[in-house]
Amino acid sequence: MRFQYLVFVVCLAIAGLAYGQVAPAAAPSAAGAKAEASAAAAPEKAPEVKVGPDDAVITLKGLCSDASLQGEACKTVITRAQFEKLADALQPKVPPANLQRLASLYAQILRTEPEAEKRGLDKGPRFEEMMRFARLQILYQELIQTLQEESGKVSDGDIEDYYKKNESSYEQATLARIYIPKARQIAPAPVTPKAEAKADVKAEEKTSPPQPPTEEQKKAAEEAMTKLATDLRARAVKGEDPDTLQKEAWAAAGLKGTPPSTKMENKRRATLPPNQQAVMDLKPGEVSEVITDPSGLHYVYKMIGKETIPLDTVKQDIQRAISRERLADSMKGFQGNVDLNNAYFAPVPRPGIMGGRMPVPPAQAPKHD
Repeated sequence: MRFQYLVFVVCLAIAGLAYGQVAPAAAPSAAGAKAEASAAAAPEKAPEVKVGPDDAVITLKGLCSDASLQGEACKTVITRAQFEKLADALQPKVPPANLQRLASLYAQILRTEPEAEKRGLDKGPRFEEMMRFARLQILYQELIQTLQEESGKVSDGDIEDYYKKNESSYEQATLARIYIPKARQIAPAPVTPKAEAKADVKAEEKTSPPQPPTEEQKKAAEEAMTKLATDLRARAVKGEDPDTLQKEAWAAAGLKGTPPSTKMENKRRATLPPNQQAVMDLKPGEVSEVITDPSGLHYVYKMIGKETIPLDTVKQDIQRAISRERLADSMKGFQGNVDLNNAYFAPVPRPGIMGGRMPVPPAQAPKHD
């Protein structure tokens, strides 16, 4: 029981070890840099210290379970094997720089245990509830780690099958995209003179401010660009240069500055917006229909060239994708089916284990660019 609580406390503390690194030292002087360079050229190996598995790595003097022992005889010894077993259970492959901090924390916790027990802090409903939750938390972490390890066992055959089933996802294309703005710019309505009420009205007060465009003007400006998109698409089909057509679209919209480049290289299906991914089905030289996104912007694509990325190039991406999908499938049985009383909790439950959903640990998404 006490060991479980110790593990729980150390688990919480070790999470912060990675954030306690010492700030980088100031840049060395020229002389110092030269000396360091010389040392790097001829490094000297530090003498290797051999510590056996049964050798002591932590010794707590004056702490012992046998009250009859006094002086030097009263001590608690933690061997290398015992310490590494604890460190590996808390966080596999703890960075060497953090081992000493863990050892200091562990020693402090061990020293406080007798006093805590003397005060009866290991008894009572509060302690029992904390221990119950600590056990649940450790079981949860162990299960997640086990599921991650199992989902990561992906064979070459699994990778090949996934590649064949999703071959279109590994096509890479060079495209030309013509971007047509939603509406052309509307010039402000001409300023009209005000009727003079008094002879001494200042000159700048005799004119009314520019008027915003009317709804009718906005509609006409959008319709003009929609028609232009259709015309530019037809000209692209006939073989006109996409960059030339892009400049015309920019000028027709009344926009200043350099129009965007039409060339898009190394594009894969998943890197395009969902409503534009169908352009990957075009053959070289073909032009898409006008694609209008929900905001009203227009796009016309031309396929310049397309190739399938070799399996060896995307093998690691596929391995991660399979592992991630398997882990998500494994976690489905532990998610959902939880009703929270919103009269007690916040109206919108916070995501995560405390909000009714058990989170899936983040995984590296396959790279598409």
